[in-house]
Amino acid sequence: MWEARAARGRGAELLEWARARVLAREPVRREVFRAPQDRVLVLTWWEADAFDAELPELPEPDAELITRPVHRWRFESVE
Repeated sequence: MWEARAARGRGAELLEWARARVLAREPVRREVFRAPQDRVLVLTWWEADAFDAELPELPEPDAELITRPVHRWRFESVE
């Protein structure tokens, strides 16, 4: 999971930036969301042998496009 908050008034630009990023390889599934306060969330699903497997991730946008560093979390399905 990748989540960032855009600088004031730049939510649409951050959303387009995230949608345009090409990863080193394609995930099984990728969804992009937006939320209040110009937040953008990208969820990716991967086939991996281990929770800590090396996987491509979205980079940090340029500093002037965001209000704070990007948050990243990994989850694994339990069902």
